Amino acid sequence: MAKPGAWDNPEALTPLLQEKSQLDESVQKLESLKKNEQDLREWLDFADEEQSEEILQALEDNISSLSLALERAEIEAYLSGPGDKAPAILEIHPGAGGTEAQDWAEMLLRMYKRWSERRDFKVEYLDYLPGDEAGLKSVALQISGAYCYGLLKGEKGIHRLIRISPFDTSGRRHTSFASVDVYPQVSEGIEVDVRDEDLRIDVYRSSGPGGQHVNKTSSAIRITHIPTGLVAQCQNERSQSRNKEAALKLLKAKLYDLEVQKREREKQSEYESKEQIAWGSQIRTYTLHPYRLVKDHRTNADTGNVDAVLDGDIDLFMRSFLMMDHVR
Repeated sequence: MAKPGAWDNPEALTPLLQEKSQLDESVQKLESLKKNEQDLREWLDFADEEQSEEILQALEDNISSLSLALERAEIEAYLSGPGDKAPAILEIHPGAGGTEAQDWAEMLLRMYKRWSERRDFKVEYLDYLPGDEAGLKSVALQISGAYCYGLLKGEKGIHRLIRISPFDTSGRRHTSFASVDVYPQVSEGIEVDVRDEDLRIDVYRSSGPGGQHVNKTSSAIRITHIPTGLVAQCQNERSQSRNKEAALKLLKAKLYDLEVQKREREKQSEYESKEQIAWGSQIRTYTLHPYRLVKDHRTNADTGNVDAVLDGDIDLFMRSFLMMDHVR
């Protein structure tokens, strides 16, 4: 950055400035950990000399502070994969089951929005299609924040809900499914070759709430990448061009995700091997009846505090997945 002429094109320096900011943050965290360790050692020395209640309480507080800081540093140390530092694009689709499944998809949307709020992450809608009676048929979000994709990538898969249905007048227990897909947002420094001749662009009228202009003009965009069959769509904006821009952003993220999987030598791309949104393929089960438990079937992590989980407290599952993935 100090080279002569480096600032002649400030826009070209954006990736470099972002990298510098991340490195500065890493150095600050390391210095903070060292200071916490030094403070803890000093309080240990004090405790050797005098075991008063005040000193023991201060020692306990310092141990808790350092443990929490180390736990956070440990999680970030696991986040070194392709795109882990990038913003995330998150999609939710209900499985079979009509209104019941669509309502479950909206509950998951709220869960991830609340999780994002807890971390001060920015959430932007790329696409939203409401359900016929309740819930949603599909939603795509861009979530931006430090290590956003790395934290969310373990949420990819089928999520199952077991509860007494609020839509069943007989009060019977229902099982609902929804799929969650997560992709890293492609940065400007990563080249994703999208040729115009490989795209089929369909224009149609938006559906659902959105105002007179949105519903009465053909502004919604659906883009199909012919070689892979990947589809991205957007109908949120009034402008056809802005919907196209958002759909292209989503499509590029999906293509980048496919390329990452190829480099990791997976037998099939996620798009080709996507599991059926139904029995036997879930990664996590949220049980509200006859008992209350959320259990991840990959890591065996679980908690009985279902309300907290649905309110966005899902760090337990993220950490256990990252630890499992790191060992594997």
